[in-house]
Amino acid sequence: MAERDQTSRAVRPAPGSTPTDASTPEVVVGVATYRRPAALARLLPELVAQLQGYAGPGSVVVVDNDPAGGAREQVEAWAADGVRYVHEPRPGIAAARNRALASAGSAELLLFVDDDGLPLPGWLGRMVGAWSRWHPTAVSGPAVPRFEEGEPDAWVAGSGVFDRTVRPTGALLGGASSANLLLDLAQLRAYGLEFDEAFGLTGGSDTMLTHAIVAAGGEIRWCDEAEVLDFHSVDRMTHAWVRRRSYRTGNDWSRVALALRPGPGRWAERAELLARGAVRGATGVANQVRGRVRGDVGRRALGACQVSTALGVVGGALGVVSVEYGRPPQA
Repeated sequence: MAERDQTSRAVRPAPGSTPTDASTPEVVVGVATYRRPAALARLLPELVAQLQGYAGPGSVVVVDNDPAGGAREQVEAWAADGVRYVHEPRPGIAAARNRALASAGSAELLLFVDDDGLPLPGWLGRMVGAWSRWHPTAVSGPAVPRFEEGEPDAWVAGSGVFDRTVRPTGALLGGASSANLLLDLAQLRAYGLEFDEAFGLTGGSDTMLTHAIVAAGGEIRWCDEAEVLDFHSVDRMTHAWVRRRSYRTGNDWSRVALALRPGPGRWAERAELLARGAVRGATGVANQVRGRVRGDVGRRALGACQVSTALGVVGGALGVVSVEYGRPPQA
C-alpha cells in the first residue's frame, strides 16, 4: 500500500555514474510461467533481443510451474539464444521464483518479469543502470497496463487498479512487485532472504520479500524509465475481478505486515491494521456516495475498490487468507 512507499527520498544520480562495459554485471532474467504459451511466444524474442544488445554476460531462465512440463519444447527451442528451461513441479509462484533464484548461477543480478509481460526496448540497460548508480538490494520499475481485447469500461478504467505508477527515478520504496524487479543476489543472500512459500498459492510472496528487504536494512530504488508492458486478458476487465484484486492486494499487505512483526508487537500491528482498514473502508464508502451523487462512475469505482481493499486488510489482520493461485486437483 502506498503509505509505506518512501518516494520523498528521491536521489539524483551522480554525474558520470552510468556503468561502463568493464563494470557491466552478469545478469539472468527470470520468468515463472504456467500454461501461457502465447504469452511466452511474445516475450522470449524480446528478452533475447535485449540480451543481445547488453554489454555484459546474460541469459534467460524460464521456470515452468506446470507439473506436466508443458512449456519445455517451446522454451528449449530458444536454447541457442541463451534461454534455459527449468522445471519446478511444486505448485505456487513462490516455489517457481525460488527455483529461478537457485538457477541464477554466478550472475550478480536476477531480473524478474511476468510471463504475460513485455519489456520495452532499453528496459534491461535502464534497470542495470539504476542498480549501478545506487547499488540497492533491488530496483523496481513500472508495469504499464495493456489489454488483450478492446478497452475496459468506465468503471474498470476509473477503479485505479490498472493505473501506471509514476515516481521519480531513484525514489526509495517500501516494497515492490516482481512484475518488473531486479535483485542484487549477493545482498539478498547476505540477508538470508528468498520468496516465502507460505505465500505461494495466495499471492504476495513478492510483497513479502521486498518488505523483508527493507526491514533488514536494504534499499529498493525506482527506475521510472524501465517500462514493462503488463498484458491483461478479457476476463480481468470485469467489476468482479477488479474487486477481487483489490481485496487480495489488501489481504497480502496485511498478512505481510503481521509476518514481519513477530512476538508481542504483532498484537499492536494487528490493531493498527484494523484501524487502517476501517479508515480505508470509510473513505471508500464516502467516495461511492459522492460518485453516485455527482454521477461520477470513476469515483464510484475507486470507492468500491477502496472498500474491497479495506476488507482485505481487515481479513488479513484476522487471519483470513485469499487464495489467488489455487489449482484444480490433478487427475
